[in-house]
Amino acid sequence: MGLILASGSPRRKEILENAGYKFEIITADADETLPEKISPEEAVKFLAELKGDAVKKDNGGVVISADTVVAFGEKILGKPKSEEDAKRMLKMLSGKIHSVYTGVCVQDEEKKITFAEKTDVKFYGLSEKEIDDYVLTGEPMDKAGAYGIQGKGAVLVEKIDGDYLNVVGLPLARLSRILKQFGY
Repeated sequence: MGLILASGSPRRKEILENAGYKFEIITADADETLPEKISPEEAVKFLAELKGDAVKKDNGGVVISADTVVAFGEKILGKPKSEEDAKRMLKMLSGKIHSVYTGVCVQDEEKKITFAEKTDVKFYGLSEKEIDDYVLTGEPMDKAGAYGIQGKGAVLVEKIDGDYLNVVGLPLARLSRILKQFGY
């Protein structure tokens, strides 16, 4: 058994494929309930380990698992529950800086390395119409924080400070250095 991506995310799959890694996908079946009063950075590490452990217990090889959240201060913004919820999130982020955290866990039988990467993202000030038009595209509905930087949501972003691919869902540069420690 070789490299396993414990994620059904098409974005994570594409990032790894574009980097030339050969892997199989085995999605994790884990209860993703977070402990109370956990920071965004600790939350993504907790969830990445949880997913990785769930896949690792039934499989050999090297398992990569990840989780990404959007945080405004210490408040974690999940995927919107409705179009109104998406609009509320986008209004909250409009003209302001928020953080995107991705937790990554890489493990095999001998070792486990877990880290979190943080990228700060600043949105342009958004008009009501810009928010409404973006929500009508449907793109925000399955994205943490109600936007996808790799899609139509790119036009909302004024600047980023950190790893772009981290915002997409997998901090490849840092991950690749860790994978070298596992022989990849």
